[in-house]
Amino acid sequence: MASLLCLFFLSSLALIDHRHRQAFQSLFGPTFKSLPSRRRYTSSMPNHEGIGSMEASLERARANIRRAVRIQGYISQKEQSFIPRGEIYRNAYAFHQSYIEMEKRLKVWTYREGERPIYHDGPFSLMYSIEGHIIDELENSNSTFIAARPDQANVFFLPFSITNILRYVYRPFIASMIPLQTCTTDYVKLILNKHPYWNRSDGADHFMVACHDWGPYVSYGNPKLFKNFIRILCNANSSEGFHPDRDATLPELQIHDRRLSPPDEEEEPPPKRPILAFFAGGEHGHIRTLLLRHWKDKDEEVQVHEYLPKGVNYHATMRKARFCLCPSGAGDGRDDDDEEKGTMREMEEEAFGVVVVGWGGEGFGLVGEDILRRMVDGGLCGGGGGSGDGGWRYEVASPRIDESLYAGCVPVILSINFVLPLSDVLDWSKFSVSIPVERIPDIKTILQSITDEEYARLRSGVMQARKHFVLNRPAKSYDVIHMVLHSLWLRRLNVRLPY
Repeated sequence: MASLLCLFFLSSLALIDHRHRQAFQSLFGPTFKSLPSRRRYTSSMPNHEGIGSMEASLERARANIRRAVRIQGYISQKEQSFIPRGEIYRNAYAFHQSYIEMEKRLKVWTYREGERPIYHDGPFSLMYSIEGHIIDELENSNSTFIAARPDQANVFFLPFSITNILRYVYRPFIASMIPLQTCTTDYVKLILNKHPYWNRSDGADHFMVACHDWGPYVSYGNPKLFKNFIRILCNANSSEGFHPDRDATLPELQIHDRRLSPPDEEEEPPPKRPILAFFAGGEHGHIRTLLLRHWKDKDEEVQVHEYLPKGVNYHATMRKARFCLCPSGAGDGRDDDDEEKGTMREMEEEAFGVVVVGWGGEGFGLVGEDILRRMVDGGLCGGGGGSGDGGWRYEVASPRIDESLYAGCVPVILSINFVLPLSDVLDWSKFSVSIPVERIPDIKTILQSITDEEYARLRSGVMQARKHFVLNRPAKSYDVIHMVLHSLWLRRLNVRLPY
């Protein structure tokens, strides 16, 4: 295997750090959650050909979105196969027109630098799989969103995989952030030295995708360099540096053996759901600790398990529950947990032809002996070996929200500071229940107080919203990949480059 481009010994290029911001009225009005400010940049870089026409195109998109809201309709010559309507949307007219404009105008350029598996590749199965599928969609598909040349692009993708960096660069049980931050920071420095696009916006039209819990910490190593960078993250916790005005939440999906899992069309209707609420999962983080302390194996109606009893099927039980509890934290309590870990080990050995010499938990600590010898011992990705100050942060996302939607089960959100996916567009209060962590002991009382009429409305919202959480390959209109791109599109709309 060719040596991986992970640490680039390049001299730093002075960054242009005099930038100005200008507040603006939301494009979509008070009923549509959008970004609070449009970021406007001045630059000492010379104007690049095409920026003016590109920014003019984006301004037309903004104007069309405003007009669609005013006329309560949409502006398009193209026949629409799907028209989003209903109370699950914060502003259905703004969203629909914004999506139309995205299909017409969004162009993504993926930088070619770097070699697999650290770059241009990612996981396709298990809990971080959405990361790999989006990387692949933006590199190896016939997507109309892919720019033919970089000067046609209005956003730029840095295709490193956080999951693969941790899997193939790290020795087992090392918790230092330094190798991760070195891999990503030096990649950015290579890009900004070689291409003009980062410098003209100071990174504000560049983005990454990461589903691993450590995704947010990429920018901690050089906050000034990454201050405008768009991060699309599963770990969307504002207490860990997630900025909703700039970053976007990536829905976390659990995909088994590379098989896509569409919503279950045979889920049980509400009258055949005898379980009030259901959860099975490991004790990771204080929210799950509280949940298990109060409810573990104590109630027939609120079924909470650390590990499922033998013979009990996880997904079948979800389909029998009216509500599915979705606390922050990784790990699950399925009875096939050990089997999944074994499958992951076999899959990685087969995919990359390397021997797994360490296992450090859920997707962490896998390492190829040959890659380690040439990369870590050779100093690539910063070497590093101490425990550092990284540590594990457990209050993170999990696939349960998406699994709940697939099963036709109303999600019950138990989290602190977590920004729900697609919340720029979706009004989660219309198809989920949010319970404050301090009221975990009152879960049963709260859920029992929800009337049948209100539950029917919530479940109807679930059935409508889950369309946007389906993973298709190739991606299809309004599915999860296109909705993630729409989150990116909204953030690009709120950036203006000088021309």
